[in-house]
Amino acid sequence: SSRLLLTSGDGLGFQALLLDEDRAWLMVGAKNHIFLLHLDHPGREPEKIFWPASREQVEHCRLAGKDVETECANFIRLLQPYNSSHVFACGTGSYQPVCGAGASLMRLVTHSLQSGRGRCPYSPRQPFTALLVGKDGEMYSGTSSDFMGSSAAFFRTWVRGAEQSYIRTEQNQDHWLHEPAFVGAFAIPDTYNPHDDKVYVFFRETALEAGQWDRRHIHARVARVCKNDVGGKRSLINRWSTFLKARLVCSIPGPQGTQTHFDQLEDVFLLRTRDPQNPLIFGLFTVSSGVFSGSAVCVYSMAAIRAAFSGPFAHKEGFDYRWVEYKGRVPYPRPGMVRSREGSGWRQEGPAWQ
Repeated sequence: SSRLLLTSGDGLGFQALLLDEDRAWLMVGAKNHIFLLHLDHPGREPEKIFWPASREQVEHCRLAGKDVETECANFIRLLQPYNSSHVFACGTGSYQPVCGAGASLMRLVTHSLQSGRGRCPYSPRQPFTALLVGKDGEMYSGTSSDFMGSSAAFFRTWVRGAEQSYIRTEQNQDHWLHEPAFVGAFAIPDTYNPHDDKVYVFFRETALEAGQWDRRHIHARVARVCKNDVGGKRSLINRWSTFLKARLVCSIPGPQGTQTHFDQLEDVFLLRTRDPQNPLIFGLFTVSSGVFSGSAVCVYSMAAIRAAFSGPFAHKEGFDYRWVEYKGRVPYPRPGMVRSREGSGWRQEGPAWQ
């Protein structure tokens, strides 16, 4: 295993890791390969699956101007537990993303292969996040949705059933997502009622509310959707009806009340506690400017995050059309309300800054 890890500079591109402590193995996604390391036998040769892109896909990638060695291959970027015996994996597929299930015995189930669009990025370098939850194989993913990487969205797709079934954030609507870089996603229950379960996604994006003179300012975000969201109606079919986002503030006080904000969210870690509804969220942030460069770790309770989603939300107002706190009458149903699966009514949720 040490020989494998030491060759990471050879272009294998290790990016996806999946640890199974009970069975003492570590699965590693790489360029055209999935490796399985046996932790209780460190000297044992790793098992591997060879999963390359087809020659046609590699040639198409090359003709599109991509680098054959560093881009035109199947870089495995996602490894998620699928069931007790299989792992769900996705790769870039030489800029044609592909997903499939592999047995823990290191055999790829070829008939399970399906499109990875909306689940895995086209590029081996682009940041993304994905989470596979539930018995129905619900995949929540924040990723680019086109070859150029110019459009990104937060999706829900289903591993089982209809491949084309999905829900996503709205396209070409900057107030939903504006040049996002996704970092992590977690399923966290709000109450003991499973119909209240939410998925939280963490990312950074170019902030619209920073003003027209500071269009490139980055803000860290946490967004939330309800797991039982069935999408909107009419023009919002296949679009989230419960998507809300709030700013993640990580700052230190300075002289005369100034604040130094760490807005470049780089990573996020969920620390489970005895109460499944209230884990702790650790965020790793950086800041870089002409005046100051540094990093910080900020810790958030779920109570604080839920309070943000229960607070006021923002809209554009005034002669300069700035984003300000909305103080008018909140419409019903409020943004973020959860509709029961039976369609018998609405469950109350609060709006967030968005």
